[in-house]
Amino acid sequence: MNDHIRRAQFAGKFYPDSTSGLEQMLQFITKVETPKMNLHLATHHIHGGIVPHAGFQYSGYHAIHFYELLKRSPLSFETFIIINPNHSGRGSGLYNSSSAHYWETPLGKAEQDLEFLEAMNLQPNDAAHELEHSGEVQLPMLQHFIKHPFRIVMITMNHQHPDTARELARIIYQAKQKTGRKIVLIASSDFSHYEKAEKGFAKDQHLIDQILKLASDECFHQVKKHHISACGYGPIMTLIEYLKLVTVKPTIELLRRGHSGEVSHSEHVVDYISFVAYDIQKDPEIQPNV
Repeated sequence: MNDHIRRAQFAGKFYPDSTSGLEQMLQFITKVETPKMNLHLATHHIHGGIVPHAGFQYSGYHAIHFYELLKRSPLSFETFIIINPNHSGRGSGLYNSSSAHYWETPLGKAEQDLEFLEAMNLQPNDAAHELEHSGEVQLPMLQHFIKHPFRIVMITMNHQHPDTARELARIIYQAKQKTGRKIVLIASSDFSHYEKAEKGFAKDQHLIDQILKLASDECFHQVKKHHISACGYGPIMTLIEYLKLVTVKPTIELLRRGHSGEVSHSEHVVDYISFVAYDIQKDPEIQPNV
């Protein structure tokens, strides 16, 4: 058996490096944020979300709005596809999967879905993941909130463009059809970086408007036109295109919006926004665990 393990690189940096410290932090953030959550969204069939990836003390307050919905959904998701941007510049080609059998965090080992990886037939390149935080930081959230067995697929998106997003969405959808997996697609992204709060808010709104319209091409155009420093617009576009393949009535809803200055005062801040993507037509058989 392949026992290749990708060790945590950002424990102690982006999130606590002890099991107890990590659990306590997430429990505290959940207690603070639960009264603000739209828990009724658990009655929908969730297909994915847009989730920030900064240090938990900053972006965790936004990310858990998505993960709490997953926890409360009665649907038993089998595989979580995490698509992240490439901050390090390492890797090759358009996208890189990971060859690791397991990804390890202080909460244990998350098993990669090797069958799904094989069905996608993406080029593996561990260099693209080795120093990349934006995929890894999603794992402790999944491990904390999802209590049933699940597997993961890690994808670093090296080239962010509407065409590459459509192609990756098609690859994921076809692998889902081939394997029969019940999957959730997580687009890992922060929004404007190191702008004054008011300026970043205004810039991000141009992108948010197009996300809510499911207009991936226009997302790209707005990012370029307004010089929006959202780092994961490629994963965001991929989620939008995947939604169009998997359901005839897709929608994306904003869950929580804020910035780093709310935690640590600064003239220039980083914006964090979480969204959930779902089928707008409710399934009468789905009863939320609320």
